[in-house]
Amino acid sequence: MDQKTGAGQLDKALRPDLFAYKAAILRELDSPAVIIGGVDDHVHLLFSLSRNHAIKAVVQNVKGSSSIWMKERGRDYAAFQWQAGYAIFSVSASNSDRVRRYIENQETRHRKQSFQDELLALLEKHKMEYDPEHLWD
Repeated sequence: MDQKTGAGQLDKALRPDLFAYKAAILRELDSPAVIIGGVDDHVHLLFSLSRNHAIKAVVQNVKGSSSIWMKERGRDYAAFQWQAGYAIFSVSASNSDRVRRYIENQETRHRKQSFQDELLALLEKHKMEYDPEHLWD
């Protein structure tokens, strides 16, 4: 999960190009995207991690490159940046379709639940320890 900060929101019209750009970066890193989806304030990516790249390097590359790409979209995005942190969950092949549907249905879900509540629910569901003071930029 990438949460954005800075000026504006992720314009709905821009999202398909942003997602395609992120998918291209993942392809270059031998970590093909299964699905990428997002709403105004964050993006979910489901991809197959290459055995040749550490997850941290893949995430940094995708976030860094896509942040630059966003800034190149014009003055409205000059202050764009992703949140410094991110959340990663591994997914078994048997759960891949379920996660795909989860990502496909983000817009509907986020009419009822915020990104922050979504992440907290995932952390608690999977019994992951976290410090609430360090979750948000």
